[in-house]
Amino acid sequence: MMKFEKHFPTEQLKSYIKYFVVSENELENEYKVFPSSGLVIGFQYKGQLSTIKDNSESNLATAGITGITDGYKIFKNSAKTGTILVYFTEIGFTHFASNPANELFNLSLSLDDIFDKNSITEVEEKLAIANTDKLRIKIVEQFLVSQLKDIQTDKLILEAVKLIYQINGTIRIKELNEKLFISQSPFEKRFRKQVGTTAKKFASIVRFNAVLDNLKGTKTLTEICYENNFFDHAHFIKDFRQFTGDTNWRSFATSACLNCYPKK
Repeated sequence: MMKFEKHFPTEQLKSYIKYFVVSENELENEYKVFPSSGLVIGFQYKGQLSTIKDNSESNLATAGITGITDGYKIFKNSAKTGTILVYFTEIGFTHFASNPANELFNLSLSLDDIFDKNSITEVEEKLAIANTDKLRIKIVEQFLVSQLKDIQTDKLILEAVKLIYQINGTIRIKELNEKLFISQSPFEKRFRKQVGTTAKKFASIVRFNAVLDNLKGTKTLTEICYENNFFDHAHFIKDFRQFTGDTNWRSFATSACLNCYPKK
């Protein structure tokens, strides 16, 4: 039995947090997580989570954070696992931590590497005795509110993110710079700091998620390539393999995998 339920944040946090997820699994399970467009925090209130790479298993901290990635990750949960997941908006993380978001690119770290250890311990102790999902979400929200910084949102980067989404990540970065009236070098520096990766990589992640949505339909490979600005089939397969670890896109499209990754 597996539970994956979304809960939306309070008004004070909705500009920075997309949603919370309560994830529970009664059975031991191994699964892939595909790249998403924002950083994710996880608080485990029961069970153990680990990552698997090159056939090596590494236990994760019970409170951790994962930065934006440009490829899939393999996770394994023990039996009877329960986790509260916090999905940040694309520029949400920088409103809570002093670390530039790009410092977490492709990393999964203990949360006390980012926030005060005593504060994290307090949250974990409260979650350990909480007996409802509503209370668990409230505990995590209270922690986030306590960490919220009084800083201005970088409106130029926010607009850049919107423009990338408008055409599903198929915009060229040069065109993006022209629309925003900013040269490439300062733009890239601000984008990496706020979002967690380069604008080009971010756009490729947005495009990948658009492709996943297309795979649920009956479109041909040629149609998918054309609609998502892939130069040819080989280019599509190369990106698809990087993001999913799979080369058989049609088999992937008809499998349960499409139901196993969190939506943006």
